[in-house]
Amino acid sequence: MVKKILVPLDGSSLAEAALPHAEGLAQQFGAQVVLLRVVVSPYAIVAPDLVLAGYDPNQHELEAHGEQYLKSVASQLEAKGLAVKTVLSDGPVAEAILEHAANEQADMIIMSTHGRGGVSRWVYGSVADRVLQASVCPILLIRVGGERSAAKS
Repeated sequence: MVKKILVPLDGSSLAEAALPHAEGLAQQFGAQVVLLRVVVSPYAIVAPDLVLAGYDPNQHELEAHGEQYLKSVASQLEAKGLAVKTVLSDGPVAEAILEHAANEQADMIIMSTHGRGGVSRWVYGSVADRVLQASVCPILLIRVGGERSAAKS
């Protein structure tokens, strides 16, 4: 039985492609949808040592924007009769998703992926891959964009 569905969102249309799937399953099972937004400072990419030292002058602004975004998405789902909870987090994205799946006792994670392969996957990494490898609950990955290779057909 599915009671809680965790949906990580980053504000992009790619991530939001998971929402119709979460909505359908939540309606079918009467499950709560937990929307997770992981706030990642731009400094975490260009100056990770500063972030580790606690320096990010825009953190409050990023968090406020994240909260507003989650409320907007939640209100759309609530208008359709769904039970929704929002969670704002920080830290490495994959680790935050896994931590909140455990904390929320999620029965399922539904998230989108670019479906990259080969060198681009190696260069950019894959949050979905890291979550898939370490999750203790089922994951529904929604592949958005990208072309399938002939070997995968």
